[in-house]
Amino acid sequence: MEPVTAGVLSLIPPMVAVMLALKTREVYSSLLAGIFSGALIYSIMSGSEPVVRPFEVSLEIMSSKFDLKIVVFCALLGALIYVINASGGIRAYGEWARKRIRTRRKALFSTMILGFIIFIDDYFNCLTVGTVMKPVTDSQRISREKLAYIIDSTAAPICIIAPISSWAVAVSSNLSVASPDVSPFAIFISCIPWNFYAIFCLCFVFIIVAMDFDFGPMRRAELRARTAPPEQTVEEESKAGAGGKRPADRRDALIDMLAPLFCLICVTFLAMLYSGGYWGREERSISEAMGNTDSSLSLILGALAGLICAFVLYLLEKRSTLAEFMNNAVKGAQNMMPAVIILMLAWTLSGITRDLLDAPKFIGSLISADNSFAAALLPASVFLLAGFLSFSIGTAWGTFGILIPIVVSVLTALFPGNSDYLCIVLSAVLAGAVFGDHCSPISDTTVLSSAGAQCEHINHVSTQMPYSIFIAAVSISGYVVAGLTANLWMSLAAAAAVMVTGLYTARILTVRAEHSAAAVKQTVSGS
Repeated sequence: MEPVTAGVLSLIPPMVAVMLALKTREVYSSLLAGIFSGALIYSIMSGSEPVVRPFEVSLEIMSSKFDLKIVVFCALLGALIYVINASGGIRAYGEWARKRIRTRRKALFSTMILGFIIFIDDYFNCLTVGTVMKPVTDSQRISREKLAYIIDSTAAPICIIAPISSWAVAVSSNLSVASPDVSPFAIFISCIPWNFYAIFCLCFVFIIVAMDFDFGPMRRAELRARTAPPEQTVEEESKAGAGGKRPADRRDALIDMLAPLFCLICVTFLAMLYSGGYWGREERSISEAMGNTDSSLSLILGALAGLICAFVLYLLEKRSTLAEFMNNAVKGAQNMMPAVIILMLAWTLSGITRDLLDAPKFIGSLISADNSFAAALLPASVFLLAGFLSFSIGTAWGTFGILIPIVVSVLTALFPGNSDYLCIVLSAVLAGAVFGDHCSPISDTTVLSSAGAQCEHINHVSTQMPYSIFIAAVSISGYVVAGLTANLWMSLAAAAAVMVTGLYTARILTVRAEHSAAAVKQTVSGS
């Protein structure tokens, strides 16, 4: 299918999906409406009949964008999670962790630190952290929305500033157009200190965890979690996972969870090195291998290795029979179907918007056609455009490929030979792409964060978005100062001042609002 130049109409499908999702709080019909609206626009503009053709277009794009590797990984990881749960490993971990993690703050810090540690890939981060920490956060009455936010905020933001990660792969592959004299990986490293959104997103997570303070919709979700009865205890989950059969109590049951997960982590890392050519004839370094790796294949191999480890361990210990193990594995894969369906619909919507309606061309023209940008405002403007594009198409990686070549060509014409300024603006592209991906309802990582925390997807989006927008405002202030001064420390200081001031203001307003609501409630009850 040949793309059409739809101009501003190319933004209608994602906006329809986003607005309906936020209004109806139902993601499947919202994504389908966005897909059909985009297919209808394409059919009309390409001169096709507008009745049957939109359905054909949707199916063709869905089949072309279907990523079997990601689906297989989700199924394998779902199977692994379920069999670990059925073995009593998660219950054993919950009992072990509850004895040592007895406060909300410790539970939140443990979740955050685990998210920092798993920096290799955002998909792996989202599903693993949720699986491991959900029993602990549930026991401390921490909302699933808060858990999903911490997972999401330590996934893409940590991967984009980690030199050894699948995201370094995507960025480096697009930075080859930036400078013929400097390696793409070196440019990526030089962009890390200027990636304000990732840096301050991680700082923000640390602050709200340390203060145990929230505002906006997240505050309401946390208050509900603190007062509502727990949805399900760890022990009950283990019984449910085992089909009502409670596993035997054993001190070494903890290894039933740790051994498969440790195997998953080690094999995933080794597979990334292998698929990236670390042991190949070219003798690539670790960083070069990670920059050329097949992350999807590596994740599949890691999840499969973890499942095999669990299979051998449980059968040797007679924790389950072959039939029970396979039955639990199938049930676990089935549990991932809602997330897989959302991913498929999100891929389809992204394909229609990006490939058929040519949204990147329209958004790119906003940059390249207007050369009157003041130098001081260019980093902040690029950040906003990258965020808007990433939010609309639901992918940071796609945004990298779209905007980086455009930004490089524009900067080469406007500021030839200014490599420092090029680094600042490229960092703004990366930061804006992560911002849009972080708060987009159709983003892969947003979907997987919801699945990992077992949180309603729309609840996760609505509670996370105010935090994402707040950090985006902090980042914009930093990029404005960066455009004026090109000084890293002054830019970081300005952004930090804005974040501290904003948090202080939010805390005061939240406390006042709650006191006013309590006073009104007391007055009404007294009368």
